[in-house]
Amino acid sequence: MGSMFRGEEVVLVQFFLPTSAAYSCVSQLGELGLAEFRDLNASVSAFQRRFVGDVRRCEELEKTFMFLQEEVRRAGLVLPPPEGRLLAPPPRDLLRIQEETDRLARELRDVRGNQQSLRAQLHQLQLHSAVLGQGHHLPLAAAPMDGLLERSPLLQPPGGPHQDLRVNLLLQAQNLPCSWGFLLFWPSLGLRPPPGEQGRCACLTFLSMVARPGSFVAGAVKPTKAAALERLLWRACRGFLIASFRETEQQLEDPVTGEPATWMTFLISYWGEQIGQKIRKITDCFHCHVFPFVEQEEGRLGTLQQLQQQSLELQEVLGETERFLSQVLGRVQQLLPPWQVQIRKMKAVYLVLNQCSMSATHKCLIAEGWCASSDLPTLQQVLQDSSSEAGVSAVVHRIPCREMPPTLIRTNRFTAGFQGIVDAYGVGRYQEVNPAPYTIITFPFLFAVMFGDVGHGLLMFLFALAMVLAENRPAVKAAQNEIWQTFFSGRYLLLLMGLFSVYTGFIYNECFSRATTIFPSGWSVAAMATQSGWSDAFLAEHPLLTLDPAVSGVFLGPYPFGIDPVWSLAVNHLTFLNSFKMKMSIILGVTHMTFGVVLGVFNHVHFGQWHRLLLETLPELIFLLGLFGYLVFLVIYKWLCCSATSAASAPSLLIHFINMFLFSHSPTNQSLFPGQEVVQSALVVLALATVPVLLLGTPLFLRWQHRRSLRPTGRQPEEDKSGILDSSDASVAGWGSDEEKVGCLGDREEAEFVLSEVLMHQAIHTIEFCLGCISNTASYLRLWALSLAHAQLSEVLWAMVMRVGLRMGHELGVAAVVLVPIFAAFAGLTVAILLVMEGLSAFLHALRLHWVEFQNKFYLGSGYKLSPFTFAEED
Repeated sequence: MGSMFRGEEVVLVQFFLPTSAAYSCVSQLGELGLAEFRDLNASVSAFQRRFVGDVRRCEELEKTFMFLQEEVRRAGLVLPPPEGRLLAPPPRDLLRIQEETDRLARELRDVRGNQQSLRAQLHQLQLHSAVLGQGHHLPLAAAPMDGLLERSPLLQPPGGPHQDLRVNLLLQAQNLPCSWGFLLFWPSLGLRPPPGEQGRCACLTFLSMVARPGSFVAGAVKPTKAAALERLLWRACRGFLIASFRETEQQLEDPVTGEPATWMTFLISYWGEQIGQKIRKITDCFHCHVFPFVEQEEGRLGTLQQLQQQSLELQEVLGETERFLSQVLGRVQQLLPPWQVQIRKMKAVYLVLNQCSMSATHKCLIAEGWCASSDLPTLQQVLQDSSSEAGVSAVVHRIPCREMPPTLIRTNRFTAGFQGIVDAYGVGRYQEVNPAPYTIITFPFLFAVMFGDVGHGLLMFLFALAMVLAENRPAVKAAQNEIWQTFFSGRYLLLLMGLFSVYTGFIYNECFSRATTIFPSGWSVAAMATQSGWSDAFLAEHPLLTLDPAVSGVFLGPYPFGIDPVWSLAVNHLTFLNSFKMKMSIILGVTHMTFGVVLGVFNHVHFGQWHRLLLETLPELIFLLGLFGYLVFLVIYKWLCCSATSAASAPSLLIHFINMFLFSHSPTNQSLFPGQEVVQSALVVLALATVPVLLLGTPLFLRWQHRRSLRPTGRQPEEDKSGILDSSDASVAGWGSDEEKVGCLGDREEAEFVLSEVLMHQAIHTIEFCLGCISNTASYLRLWALSLAHAQLSEVLWAMVMRVGLRMGHELGVAAVVLVPIFAAFAGLTVAILLVMEGLSAFLHALRLHWVEFQNKFYLGSGYKLSPFTFAEED
């Protein structure tokens, strides 16, 4: 917890790892997560590194694992989480895992292929059986030839008893006499041919042609393609066919997707070999399943029995195949989870080893990395234990560095959420003051100032408390919903926000916008009624009265805690809260900003920047407190010195503050204390005098320091930490515009001092601070605005929902029935609007106050985190 106030000391270390023990050493470091490795082979291509072959083998295994995992998911199974803590496997186990994985993948591919083949064969048998058993009926061939023309037309009229039977008829007119072709075209027009011997002979001739053996094509097609197939057959074959399309009575399982699907069976009778070839080509284009069709009824029944027998046998073989497949998937479920973790760890180890350089003797690997100085003994002990079997112990030692180390701030469950708020603004520079410990208190408090309500805060507190109590449950941790993960990661932040909101709700005396009478009121309305002479008619017309504390005997004493509940019944309730919350926001804002400037003192002292205490921090405090601190003093002084009886003649603080900058005096606005004008003028002059000090003090001092360092006298290397937080100092020290020396040994390089750049940087800082004091102070008025907005929204919701429901029924039964839906609506709107929307709004405003108004006074946030090599994500 000590590192929360300032990041831990991080040092650059060098590892000498024996070649035979390098893998085990890095593996143990990954289990502990103590060091962040640096890439010593940045100029070497990834394909030319020493362990690139091992990395490729691990990647090939991961591809195989993905195939196995997809097969398990396809079967509707779930991979269990690995049990226990799995270590990275030794390199010799990689071949064993690869062989077993390939064997499982090969078995799974073979079994899955056999299953697909058997399903496809079974589907073909079922489709063939459906085609033969569908009972397609061609009325032209079924009717006796002698009485065909007298019984029915050649084509059934639309809407007839055989509406599903599609009959298409067109004759090849060039092979028949003209009179025959003319007669046979009558049925295609829906008309009966003329009687007589000529028409009868023509029909008999046609029926003899369409009934020739081998003129049938039977099969099945998808229903979506049936209409297009029928239309194309008609146009391509010029009507030289009779086609029947029917849907299957039962749905058949698709062999690929496994879902039930309906098929359309068809039977086509045609004449002429060329027409048959066209029909087969068209059915092939539509991906139809074509089966042999026997004309005799006895032959079709025999074939159907054979197909049913083959289907039963095939189903038995398919069942055995699926049972064997489930056995293989069971082995995959058992072996795959631990293998995935082990191979990921092995790959991570080889990637780290690729960042190491080989020694000149090729007997050890050399690595460099960052680690906390407090972890060095543990690091050395781990390396010794891991390399004991190799006979040569691994060595680690500190080395000098010339760059800024990463920032290491250890967190726990409670502090992680608050540290995340700070890191979202920017990771702190190395050993810079960390705002997170102070944010633990100030962030929930400023949120609660804008969200103060006992009921709303209690709901938020209970919601967060439920997440805290259930944080160790696996189901809660494994939830994949992003919104839930966001709330769960900030559960302790929500807990404090709700708790502080309850506290400020008691101060505001608001619970779902209703005031509570915990203590006796300090107001006596009887005195106002006696002195005002209110009549019954006046009270009937004015349900809310104006509280006047100037009337003697009305104010008996202050309320013990918070706002007196009698104010909720007054007409001037909002006027009173406006004045109170506005002044409270100014006081909190100036205090918060002053605290931020004071925290900058700890940075200057820690890094040895003593000149900044006199040339920056002190002028900043004088400017801030001389102007806005004086405003806070006026607010408190007026509260203490002006009573309710003299409130009408009390001076205006706003006019006093304006006259302070104008060096003027208003005759109608009396002074608060003797000599106020002199004090105000002196404070303004003093504040303006600090601006040149802020603008020129640091650049002139750095220029003098640079000239002094260039004198011919010997210059000793300094080991202080100056220059950590200022790019100007950094440029003087020779670190460049974005680099600082942070406690690292070694001589500084000579650097050119550019006064114009330093002056420009300091001018930006001075303008930003001076103007920021004004804008930031005004920005804290959002505390007042959002607090009033939240209170008024609560009041409106109560008045428009609950109050209406309470007035709808006076009898007990009616009120109970009516209040159930009304309370449900009130609860839903409270959660959706006041808790979620208003809570999010107050959260964002509190976030802005910390990032812009507070942290920019002392916190740069331009560092980078220490990212140690760890297996935590793989586990």
